Amino acid sequence: MNLMRGSPSESILEVQILMKHAAPSGPILCGRRGTGACLWPGVRKNVIAAVLGFSILLSGLSRPAAGQARAAPDGQLVLTGGTIYASPDESPIPDGVLVIRDGKIVAVGRRGAVRIPNGVATLDCSGLTITAGFWNSHVHFFERKWADAANIPEPELAGQLQAMLTRYGFTSVFDLGSPWENTRRLRERIESGEVPGPRIHSTGEALIGKGWLPPDIVLRVLGVMLFPAPEVSDAAEALAASKKLLDRGADGLKLHAAAQFPPFTPLPGEAIRAAADEAHRRNKPVFAHPTSREGLLAAVIGGVDIIAHTTPQSGPWDEAVLSAMRQAKVALIPTLKIWKYVLRHDRANLSELSARTGTGQLRAWLASGGTVLFGTDVGGMDEYDPGDEYALMAEAGMTFRQILASLTTAPAEKFGERGRLGRIAPGLVADLVALSADPSRDVRAFAAVRYTIRDGKLIYRAAP
Repeated sequence: MNLMRGSPSESILEVQILMKHAAPSGPILCGRRGTGACLWPGVRKNVIAAVLGFSILLSGLSRPAAGQARAAPDGQLVLTGGTIYASPDESPIPDGVLVIRDGKIVAVGRRGAVRIPNGVATLDCSGLTITAGFWNSHVHFFERKWADAANIPEPELAGQLQAMLTRYGFTSVFDLGSPWENTRRLRERIESGEVPGPRIHSTGEALIGKGWLPPDIVLRVLGVMLFPAPEVSDAAEALAASKKLLDRGADGLKLHAAAQFPPFTPLPGEAIRAAADEAHRRNKPVFAHPTSREGLLAAVIGGVDIIAHTTPQSGPWDEAVLSAMRQAKVALIPTLKIWKYVLRHDRANLSELSARTGTGQLRAWLASGGTVLFGTDVGGMDEYDPGDEYALMAEAGMTFRQILASLTTAPAEKFGERGRLGRIAPGLVADLVALSADPSRDVRAFAAVRYTIRDGKLIYRAAP
């Protein structure tokens, strides 16, 4: 069975029309004409729920920088005049100065307290807000536009990376499901300096239950690449699939803890545990797409590290769910905007109810002291601007500093990068974002990026 990769950019109506008319020999999702035998049981009855679920499963450009070489010839760059938030816990530094040399931060402080080297390239950041570079901990590179990443022309590839990621300040991302070899080649082109882009961590292909994937025709309508997916049903198969992925160099594992369509059958707990144990043996994180309350609990009990979505269809999270999550010390990636996105063709009250439920689940998780990582599922949806996600997180009760932590220190800690990334301090890697406004006043300002800097090099500059 093939897995897809792509963005659910087509409407549910288009899928239904396609299912009706594309195959003269009978309905696409069923067997030979007249037999009544369906290849994907329950789909005809639950097609909308299934397509919505699998949408999640896959779940103006400004001047792109040419390569990652926009730095002074001597490897030095100075940012002056901005308000610097060195970390979510520290007071801001007004009229700050930040000195970069050879990709590292060498000094940070108020103007007058930091010596500015003579003859060094300078970015005037007066009126801007400077933070550490952002993490998006839930992205996908399975839209068809990423296919054959090794041979996409450099300007086109740079534009795609900018449109989805770097123009919004993302200097590090975790891809939670895409064809690994293709994503690895994309990463290699970025790391070679050929195209500007973020650090890419990837789980490669996600583990999924047998028979949980829709037919290829549905995947094509959803805009995804077709690629083999590891389908597992027990501990032995999960262990073998996990070893294969990790041996090929994947940076972690992603599994679907429950099916995306009714009755939302959970993956066996022993399969989840086998995958998680193998990843942890190699010091790699494990992500789970929970789908339902049962899937969420199975994932938590099975030893996953990060829950990749809230679960609006399950209703509010009760204390049993929250307690299990706390005890397992999982982190949550809420992805609140995605629920409005996948229901955008439905009645507004249904979309709003789903978003409110997800927001309420995040609010309950925050009240219980849980860790939150920022992520949007871009690539699984083609609305790349994260402004709505920031606003929904604030609606759930997250403060500016909590959102900043979810973008910086929390993922750096969770993914073992605390000593390199996530803060602005001498000796750390110079991954930085300069914002046009102060997000402490309006969290949507997190999406108003003027400059994105990775390894001390300017990889995005907004048009004046």
